[in-house]
Amino acid sequence: MLQACLNGARHPGAHPALPVTPERLAEDAVAAAELGVTSLHLHPRDVVGLEVLAGPEVATTVATVRAAVPGMEIGVTTAAAIEPNPYRRSELIRSWAPLASGRPDIASVNVHEGGWLDVAKILHEAGIGIELGVFHLQAARRLQHADIPPGTVRILAEVRPDKADPISEAEALLCELEPFGLPILLHGEGDSTWPVLTYAARLELDTRIGLEDTLELPDGSSPRDNAQLIEQARRTRRALAPS
Repeated sequence: MLQACLNGARHPGAHPALPVTPERLAEDAVAAAELGVTSLHLHPRDVVGLEVLAGPEVATTVATVRAAVPGMEIGVTTAAAIEPNPYRRSELIRSWAPLASGRPDIASVNVHEGGWLDVAKILHEAGIGIELGVFHLQAARRLQHADIPPGTVRILAEVRPDKADPISEAEALLCELEPFGLPILLHGEGDSTWPVLTYAARLELDTRIGLEDTLELPDGSSPRDNAQLIEQARRTRRALAPS
């Protein structure tokens, strides 16, 4: 599986083609679907472009994108950076349960963040799948002690951009996470994006690409938009696919 992470936490001016509004996210989702993408990861925004967890904004974004790409898996974030107070964050996420067509299919839950188990429980009770974000070895070991929350559909293993050897970091994360027996989506961020995507392709693991993770193509040039990043990722995966 190739997932598209269309916008992330980036400032609206970070790239000319960064999709922020529900309508622009829907346009990029259509382009991604035409390129064979089956899963989306979105960061809903309010009217001024700030990330939000509030039900109305999440519902508007998800429903707009779902109408454009029916059948596509739509995931959103629950990042603590958006609402640092774990109690307030839990209450906001609890408001997603009755959203109907605006309810996401999955949501990422970062294991290193305070209150992550509560967030996972709320998502499961709301019928929303969980994508566990594991950003470093300490988080992987925390997960080992806590075990996998009910409703988890995959583990999102992320190699941060500050790693001098991203492939060694990816290998270490996989050693910790593979015993859980769940699907693993392995990806990088910033400078680690393309090396880790290539490594994931060699291992035939799920991965992701989009303007959330990188503003550069492998040659260092700026991509036109999310679609160009997806096209490059598909070429990389095809070139490394077993014959």
